[in-house]
Amino acid sequence: MATYTERVLYKEEILPDQTIQLRTETVTAKDGVDIGSQYHRTVYHPGSDVSGAPAEVQAIAAALWTDEVIAAYQASQTEL
Repeated sequence: MATYTERVLYKEEILPDQTIQLRTETVTAKDGVDIGSQYHRTVYHPGSDVSGAPAEVQAIAAALWTDEVIAAYQASQTEL
């Protein structure tokens, strides 16, 4: 009988305005051989709640999102 497993991989990208994009890849394997992947992207803007995000995203947000970065992002949104 075949054994199916899944593993989750994360890739974080930082945009110029300090927005964090998180690409989540769920890889399905059959008997140890990858047979498929699904992708999902989540975007976190400066000042967003990241409490439910993976630890890596929380750490990046804590390091990047100073009060000045959040204020600059919010100001840029009111200009649109």
